[in-house]
Amino acid sequence: MFAVQFERFGPPEVLTLGTAPEPRPGPHQVRIAVKAAAVSPVDLALREGSSPTGENLALPHIPGVDAAGVIDEIGDEVTGYAIGDEVFGAVDVARLGGASAQYAVLDFWARKPHGMTWAEAGAAGTGVETATRALDLLGIRDGTTLLVDGAAGGVGSIVVQLAAARGARVIGTARPDSHRFLRELGVEPVDYGRGLPARVRALSATPVDRALDVAGAGSLSELIELTGTADSVVTLADFGASAYGVRLSLGRFGGQPDGVHGLTSAAALADRGRFRVPVREIYPAHQAARAHETAARPPRRGKVVLDLTRTG
Repeated sequence: MFAVQFERFGPPEVLTLGTAPEPRPGPHQVRIAVKAAAVSPVDLALREGSSPTGENLALPHIPGVDAAGVIDEIGDEVTGYAIGDEVFGAVDVARLGGASAQYAVLDFWARKPHGMTWAEAGAAGTGVETATRALDLLGIRDGTTLLVDGAAGGVGSIVVQLAAARGARVIGTARPDSHRFLRELGVEPVDYGRGLPARVRALSATPVDRALDVAGAGSLSELIELTGTADSVVTLADFGASAYGVRLSLGRFGGQPDGVHGLTSAAALADRGRFRVPVREIYPAHQAARAHETAARPPRRGKVVLDLTRTG
């Protein structure tokens, strides 16, 4: 099969479009003919050799953790799905990649919503799972006021929509050039960076009940100040969270795999026009290096996606 891959760590230029052995699904897995795969932060870190999770990475490595496509093989003990079904999801947690290829094995998945493009579906898997896990940890429900620090990125833009669907009021931080984008998602924007409590209080007199740190930019003390307690704050990105008494939720790629989590509900929302996955750029597979370059540059509004149906 064809696959985007790298044989050494380095800049985006180490990525090539070559050939690789076809994967086979194990029990509780399906294989898909990939239509689209997202470029995620973990892909960038693994490629450049800066991620501790990649210390024992076997090379050549196929990046990509999120994908969407058509089921063409079904593993043992999978029920309710058939060859030809259109699905979206993510690869086996242990592989840390494999999605940017002609075929990929999914470890968790759901049916692709009819109103969602292949690019949107290919960018949704781990973002939806991670967002749903964090919102569950925070107990987000109708009437909650939630502050999301880093709301315009690939995960943040998913978090804010799923929170709003639960009936929460959502305030999101971003740079000024992303404020319009956040308003389109139903978010009340506020400037990102130091001095956040004063800006949030100027925005509204309503107290912030919960806060989610997606950016990992050192805002935990200010988020605690806003919510009044460390128990009301969760971070997805700050590895110094324990020093503040804040919970760190790393999702499936942090050693907490627990199967499908949130994909079905997100798909149902998408079918009702209440959820979308913002896509920043789409590149053909042979332009994977350009895709990685774009994903690393601000402003990070939405996801960068590879179109695996276009290889040249």
